[in-house]
Amino acid sequence: MKLSRLLRLRGIFYTKKDKRLAASIKHMAGSKPFNLALYKLAIKHASVSDEYVNGLKISNERLEYLGDAVLGAVIAEFLFIKFPYRDEGFLTETRSRMVNREALNQIAIKIGLAKLISESYEGRNLNAHKSIFGDSLEALIGAIYLDRGYKFCKKFILKRIVIHYDVDEIINTTTNFKSKIIEWAQKENKEVEFKMVSMTGNQRFKEFLVEIWIENESTASGKGNTKKKAEQEASKNACEKLAIQI
Repeated sequence: MKLSRLLRLRGIFYTKKDKRLAASIKHMAGSKPFNLALYKLAIKHASVSDEYVNGLKISNERLEYLGDAVLGAVIAEFLFIKFPYRDEGFLTETRSRMVNREALNQIAIKIGLAKLISESYEGRNLNAHKSIFGDSLEALIGAIYLDRGYKFCKKFILKRIVIHYDVDEIINTTTNFKSKIIEWAQKENKEVEFKMVSMTGNQRFKEFLVEIWIENESTASGKGNTKKKAEQEASKNACEKLAIQI
């Protein structure tokens, strides 16, 4: 049986809500979904889901995990090809900025996913969960990967997601992670201290090791060829460990 005929037959049994979801997925992904159940799950964030099976909440967290991995791989390859002469540190930092929650939240809004989720959970307080749209975008990517395969999913990411990034602006915008840590410490009334643990190397090359201590406890460390860079790396690691919004 031809795929188009099979999809039409499946569509006969869709509810009105299913048909709206299928149309929304087609608009976002560029093609009708094969397995609509995957996309229903993709928009079911743990914060709004109230379904349980065997005591476990039904949510998009597993799809989010898968989508995060696929998105990271595609973005990594995209940057590897786009910047053939940049080092691993640059590529890693740029990828991290492209896939952070704030960036993904904004893209989810631009492609219409946020609107779809808001309509699906009308009456729920979605504003209490700042990462819901970004999380769901990763889950959507996971659903597309399982539904259509890696090749289609990669095309979706490059044509429908990466297009919304201003890569040059991302590169030229430097996040001051140290300031983020200091602001967080002041807000939380925590004592924070930056300690230089060691400096190794010679006149031509030096490596600094800095640790961040919060409330007299070592929280994160970082290395760099200057003390400032080591502090930034340590601060970045601390932001990730403490789940501080960047």
